[in-house]
Order: sequence, then structure tokens, then C-alpha cells
Amino acid sequence: MREIRGIDRRLFTAALLATIAGGCVPANSSSPAASGSSADAPVHLLNASYDPTRELWKDLNKAFKTKFEKESGRALTIDQSHGGSASQARAIIDGLEADVATLSIWTDTDALRKHGLLKEHWEDAFDNRSLPYTSTVIFVVRKGNPKRIGDWSDLVKPGVSVITPNPKTSGNGKLSLLGAWASVVLNGGTDAQAIEFLKKLYGNTPNLDTGARGATMTFAQKGLGDVHITMESEAFMEVNDSKGELELVYPARSILHEPHVAIVDAIVDRKGTRSSAEAYLKFLFTEEGQEIIARHFYRPRNPAVAAKVASQFQPVTLFSINEIVTDWNEAHNKFFADGAIFDSIYSKKKD
Repeated sequence: MREIRGIDRRLFTAALLATIAGGCVPANSSSPAASGSSADAPVHLLNASYDPTRELWKDLNKAFKTKFEKESGRALTIDQSHGGSASQARAIIDGLEADVATLSIWTDTDALRKHGLLKEHWEDAFDNRSLPYTSTVIFVVRKGNPKRIGDWSDLVKPGVSVITPNPKTSGNGKLSLLGAWASVVLNGGTDAQAIEFLKKLYGNTPNLDTGARGATMTFAQKGLGDVHITMESEAFMEVNDSKGELELVYPARSILHEPHVAIVDAIVDRKGTRSSAEAYLKFLFTEEGQEIIARHFYRPRNPAVAAKVASQFQPVTLFSINEIVTDWNEAHNKFFADGAIFDSIYSKKKD
């Protein structure tokens, strides 16, 4: 249970008591009562998501629950599991019964396919290649920006303390590393120069939290670091909660974040929750869902909603993963796999 960090102990206890009260019928039983497949049975969905989306899903779940119960006449419960994107993928592979996976990084979701939990071509199941929104990575600095942070190059200056999560476990961490790498190679630098830049950057990191929200707490609540590399949505929440003590900084160029959503086919078919899970994810693409997404400072895909909120996002040139590597598989193998670039850099720092 400790590895699946987002699951509340109370939910586990409640589920255990419900199992006992129901005559010890396991949750993956094929009986209609257990699977929620009868016409009027209550529906229970579990969404495994990445670290900084707690507030987003709280509001999306509330809105969808109202809509679903009104239209279907069935009671709906949606539970959330949150943690580093790679850790969440590992938890599902190891047995977390998530009906949907709304993870940060494509390779984390595709790992579920490789383990037989998702169908082939899972990205084509929903609109916009199953992308209800996009985002990017920006910086948060202390009031007045005392270290004069303006772009990626400022993060490697002597005396600048950088807070960023671990790219081995966190989607935010992966995107931050790739943003730093691209700041060199997309400006004409070589791979060797980019590696030296990463060495300096991670030399300025006092610690690496396992997920984005942990890094937020380290920077905003514990007061460590001069600059926090984080998701745009998380940065807005962090600054809005700081009562003027923190400020946003947009680099000139940053990475396009594409967090796909997916039904975990093997689990919904076993539980009998496919239709409910599909309705849940389709809701994200409705105007109501898109407006909730925009209110939490994620970039909606609906053109009309996007136009209404365009002014809340500062200008930044976004690059895609394909501009620095062939695809996410190559990115994983080159940067994040065991013994790849990040390991070679960070192991030397620890030594």
C-alpha cells in the first residue's frame, strides 16, 4: 500500500469491510453485484493519475457524477490514486484495479499495453488522440525573483538552487530534463554540450522528490530552493496559494506536455465497468469538461474554450518530443532507462 501512494487507507478499510459484509465476494468477481454490470447497480471507478492533478479531478469527478447519476439513475463513486506517473503505471501493472489511467507520459501509459492491460492503438479510442488537454513546464521563483531567473541558462548559474522531481519516477521530472536538454540542442548545441548542461543543472538540485506535488511542497511550503521547475497548472496553483510570495517565469521555449487518457481494458472488462469508464473519459471532451480543465490552468483542446482562456497563458514557444528524439520510446531509452543519460549524470553527483 505504501507504493500506491494515492490510495487512502480509509478507502482500503471501507472496501475490506464491504467485502466482508457482502459474503467475501472478491472485487473482480464475475457476479453482476460485484462488477456493477446490472442495470441499476452502483458504479465504482478508480482513476490512477499523475501527481499534480488532484484538484482538477476533484472538480471533474463532481461534475461527471452529477451528470451520470441524473442520466443513468445509478449511484457513482469515483476514487483517485495519485503519485509519480511512472510509479502509478507500475502500481497498475502490479495489481492496482484502475478503470482508467490518466498518466503524464506516453511511455507510462504504453507500458500498460506492453503488459496486456490496454488494447493496441489505445490512443485512438478518444478524440484528439485521447488528449483532452495539453500543458508545458515553466518556472516558479521567489518574490522579486532575487536570482534573476529568466530562462533555462540561468538554472545552471553558481549559487542557484533548483527544485525539480526525479525523472525516473515523475512525468514532471522527465519533461523538465527534456526541456533543459532542448534549451541546448535546439539552439545549435551538441549532445555533449547538453550533457554538460544537465550535469550543472542537477548539480544545483539539493534533492529530487519522487513526484511533482512533493517538489511543490519542498519549494513552496518548506522554503527550499530558488527556482522550481514545474507543470504550468501546478505553477499557477502554487503562486495563487502563496499570497504574493511566489512568481511565475516563462522560459523562451519549453516542451509540449501531452498527457493521454486511457481505459484500462483488461480491468474494465473484468469488472464490467467499460461503458461507465468510457462515458467518464468522453466527458473530458465536452464543453463542460473543457471549461473545468481550463479553470485549473490546463490548456483545453476545444478551440472555442481555448480561445476564451488564451489570455491567461503567457507566450512560450512549445516544442514537441519529436524535435529532439524520434519518439517517447527513444526518449526513454536515451535519457531515463537504467544506465542511460540521467543515471550516468546523477550517479556521479551522488558519488
